[in-house]
Amino acid sequence: MYRITKEFAFSASHQLKHLPGDHPCARLHGHNYVVEVELAAAELDANGFVRDYRELAPLKAHIDETLDHRHLNDVFGDDRVTSEHIARALFDWARARWPEVSAVRVSETPKTWAEYRP
Repeated sequence: MYRITKEFAFSASHQLKHLPGDHPCARLHGHNYVVEVELAAAELDANGFVRDYRELAPLKAHIDETLDHRHLNDVFGDDRVTSEHIARALFDWARARWPEVSAVRVSETPKTWAEYRP
């Protein structure tokens, strides 16, 4: 199995209102998110790619237009907008366009990652 990944980034705020009031994530705060999309294929295409990285440009446009410098609670209409939630939403969006998408990882901090992989 061949696997490739491409990384994207955006900045946004959120608030996890369902957490206890003394939890830091219950307060309005922001992150510099990193998104990593993984694609996998058993065979390479005629050009020797799983998929040409340039074909993933629409994901950057989607992230920039819908998530970057936004309040994610408003974007998703939910008060439980975790990295796990974002990973699943971006996976669904990307998989609908590229069947090779096998996972999406989202990081809020340099030491934390959430991943959605069916």
